Amino acid sequence: MKKSTSIKRKILLVASSITAFIYIFWRLFFTIPIHHGMISLIAGLSLAIAETVGVIEAFSHYKNLSSNKEPEMPEIPVEFYPDVDVLIATHSESTEILYKTVNGCTHMKYPDKSKVHIYICDDTNRIEMKELADEMGVGYIGLAENKYAKAGNLNNALSKTTSPLIATFDADMIPRSDFLMKTVPYFSLPLMKKDADNKWVIKEDIDGVNKVDENYKVGFIQTPQSFYNPDLFQYNLYSEQNIPNEQDYFFKEVNVGRNRTNSPIYAGSNTLISREALEEVGGIAIKNITEDFATGIKIQSKGYKCFAISEVLAHGLAPTDFKSLIKQRQRWGRGCVQTIRSFNFLFSNLGIRAKLSYITCFLYWTTFFRRFIYIISPILYSVFGLLIVECTVKELMFIWLPSYLLYNISLRYLSSNLRNQKWSNIVDTIIFPYLVIPILLETIGVTLRKFNVTSKERVSSKNVAFKYSVPHIILIVISVIGLVFSVEDLIKYKHLGNLVIIFWLVMNMYFLVMAVFFMLSRVNYRSEERYYTNLDVDLSFNERLLKATTSDISEYGMSFTIDTPEYIPYDEDIDISIKYLDYKANLKGRVVHVDKFMDKWKYSIKLNHLSKKDKNEYYQIVYDRGHTLATEMRSNTIKEIKSNTIDRNRKHRISNRKLPRIPVKVNVNTTDGNTVEVVNFNYEYILLKGKLDDKNINLKLKDDLSLNCLKCDKATAENNTLYKIEDWENISNDESFREIILSWTGVLENKEELANV
Repeated sequence: MKKSTSIKRKILLVASSITAFIYIFWRLFFTIPIHHGMISLIAGLSLAIAETVGVIEAFSHYKNLSSNKEPEMPEIPVEFYPDVDVLIATHSESTEILYKTVNGCTHMKYPDKSKVHIYICDDTNRIEMKELADEMGVGYIGLAENKYAKAGNLNNALSKTTSPLIATFDADMIPRSDFLMKTVPYFSLPLMKKDADNKWVIKEDIDGVNKVDENYKVGFIQTPQSFYNPDLFQYNLYSEQNIPNEQDYFFKEVNVGRNRTNSPIYAGSNTLISREALEEVGGIAIKNITEDFATGIKIQSKGYKCFAISEVLAHGLAPTDFKSLIKQRQRWGRGCVQTIRSFNFLFSNLGIRAKLSYITCFLYWTTFFRRFIYIISPILYSVFGLLIVECTVKELMFIWLPSYLLYNISLRYLSSNLRNQKWSNIVDTIIFPYLVIPILLETIGVTLRKFNVTSKERVSSKNVAFKYSVPHIILIVISVIGLVFSVEDLIKYKHLGNLVIIFWLVMNMYFLVMAVFFMLSRVNYRSEERYYTNLDVDLSFNERLLKATTSDISEYGMSFTIDTPEYIPYDEDIDISIKYLDYKANLKGRVVHVDKFMDKWKYSIKLNHLSKKDKNEYYQIVYDRGHTLATEMRSNTIKEIKSNTIDRNRKHRISNRKLPRIPVKVNVNTTDGNTVEVVNFNYEYILLKGKLDDKNINLKLKDDLSLNCLKCDKATAENNTLYKIEDWENISNDESFREIILSWTGVLENKEELANV
């Protein structure tokens, strides 16, 4: 980090902290309505406490985010790379999902691949999983009657393996090929140091013997949980290209910042973990609904140094329906509260800063209580006349406003533009009605015993979740009533304080309306996710070789663009050769759609009949890359409203056009001496200008080439006449015919130009 940037961060941190603590001091000691009845007192205290907790949580994040605490990965000799067990935990997921994950694991790079031992850990003893393991050449560890869910599954696998390092992946998390090469070296940090030339060297004592820092042991390296499909917040709100994945802020910023206090959270997947550390804490924690969270705390309490890094080294599937999302968040929240409440937390060997950091984790799950308080408070004042904050307009402008503005600026600046307050409020508003009660129950000791596995299956139809918007709609209606009353008071009595209430209500209503838009859902027409990428491909068909460039690729297909509207047969497979990194795949596919894309022609292909080798290579071409969703905030309120109103109501157009429709508008002679104007052409059909009576028309293209066209009965726009070309498939393969067609389009002016295509 540049020194000037670091100074700016510190100045912003100090300014935000000072204004925030001034504001909270003022709120707690000068604004509580103690003389306006018990209900006002309770409501006022609730709001003040909510704001205080929010400031404490924000300050903790500020401290963590204000400096870069991501460790530098050492360069280590080949002999320092130990054996690694790769454990893929599965419960009920399909073999299709596991296939991609296992394939990614088998392609992970390592100096000695014989040291990488991959296992499918199946706690339901499924025959198809054993067959998949055999097919992919990896190990299989089955388990019947598992009592402890994922923890029991992994502990069973740990008891049957021996490698000093263990990589854990969920069933849907596909690792990048460099996962091990970018995580294993961190475990050699106790053995390595930088010399005077800033090069990594092995630590040695005076006698030249390797010197190991006995007090420095690495417990685990946590990489981000990233997703190659849009999460529900991105997708349902038409924002997959405008806002990052909702989890990016936590894994790339918050969790990395927790390195500062040695309290990064072990997320259970995309992690490399020390066997020694696991054995010292008795394996993966059981009897906890977030076994990974509890295991991480135990490892850190044993003195192990743990790190989170920001580089994405694996991608998985985000939940694609609201019910699964809520179950996931309830499990995370209840698990966090359960662990901190049941684990001997305050009296553990965790450092004081780590304890405070984990208390902040608990405070985060009170966000949903706080969001409810922030929404209901202006309603209580404007609709029911309850005084919540006793203050003047001048005090608000000089105390609240600076704190509010600096908080927003700080969050945006310190979070690398991965999150802003507006989107945090939108997300919290969407899910708070369904987390308040579960978190409250867990806090008072009513524990959730059953482990719920988050569904990894894609939902391709509309995610019907509108029934979940009932609480939001009720709050919108009451807020509108409060807004009317506030505007009326402002006009009648010129109470400028109502401007703040109006602003507050309008902001809350915006968040609530976005929540309703979210619940309206959005139809997902895709069965798999696309990656937008430009790769060179070679196409072979009918003894022709054509070069093209992909515009997107997916598991079951791809689209590519070419400069000219070529005839590519759509009723037979064509051969496709594609390369990326060290991967090469020879594929077969069939054209399913053709359209004009800017100044190029875009062909969409469905892949068929892939050999196992080519399938594995192609899957790596698709998945061994970063996703192509938004990676930073490009939030715009007006654009978001437009997307969720106008764009939401646009009908999805389904087209089955499999040949390029080429607009030409050229005059062509017929064999009987007449002239007709060609409007457009798609190799199979030709549209001629005007209402023509001829059943057959022969178009003379050259002395030795003519088109015999048969009139169709189909109605056409603008009184034109559609003809079908006889023997069109054979004619379309004729090179001289191609030359004429391309000259019609203006792409080619003469034969010399054709030779250069």
